[in-house]
Amino acid sequence: MINDFIRKTIREMVGGSGGPPVAFLTPKGDRGLFGPESIAWRVHADFISMMIGGISSLVLQALHPQALAGVWDHSSFREDLKGRLGRTAFFIAATTYGSVEMANTIINKVNAIHQHIHGVDEFGKPYQATDPHLLAWVHLTETLSFMRAYQAYRQPKLTPQEQDQYFLEMKVLGEKMGAVDLPSTLAGTELAIQKYIGELHYGERAQSIVKLLDDFPSNLVSKPFVTLITKAGFFNLPTWVYPLIHRAPPNLLERGLVSTSVNVMALPVREALKDGVAAHSYRRVYE
Repeated sequence: MINDFIRKTIREMVGGSGGPPVAFLTPKGDRGLFGPESIAWRVHADFISMMIGGISSLVLQALHPQALAGVWDHSSFREDLKGRLGRTAFFIAATTYGSVEMANTIINKVNAIHQHIHGVDEFGKPYQATDPHLLAWVHLTETLSFMRAYQAYRQPKLTPQEQDQYFLEMKVLGEKMGAVDLPSTLAGTELAIQKYIGELHYGERAQSIVKLLDDFPSNLVSKPFVTLITKAGFFNLPTWVYPLIHRAPPNLLERGLVSTSVNVMALPVREALKDGVAAHSYRRVYE
């Protein structure tokens, strides 16, 4: 019963039917884009750290006026935050764990959608969703956010070599999405992000996105879970972000309290989700 309650609470946060992910069972032997030995399979299997990383990546992406403009003008993000998170979660699941056909199908679908997304940002500057510079920003912020959250909330932690391997693997996906010259290491990713800082802006649009995340829509039952995940997402941001969004960085006590709470909550959540997409995909490859 507790597992059913946890799964229902998670569906409340990200949407979705919550049924068994049987689509990931076929075709037998298909290793997908990365394969079960990859670091991507290991990192993306942890729902807790992925949700935390997802929140922090949304904050970072909102700080780039042109990247935000595409979402602002052509997405229901502000009215359907759960739907946006659910679609992003499925994209990550499909490209990480799906068969080669499933992964390529959703990549091609998203790339086709991007062809029609263009306009001007809040400063009147033209943007195009197929711009490799903007696609790289989305890729860099997502991968760094996922890695930071995994390292904060999973044991054993990845070695430096394994962390670099993750960015090398994810570079393949980012370049399939249209980004170019992506870094293949953690250090390279952090350096690449630093080069964007002068382009970032915390104006009314970005502030409204941050407020939306702060007040993440949830019912009474799921609110404690959602609130904790959201706070952990803000605590997952790089230190240089806090002055930009007019917030004091969390102190050691605040970080400790959130970390302890997440780790306690993560135990039953991981148990409830142990037969999820990753487990089904392992069966596809090995059984």
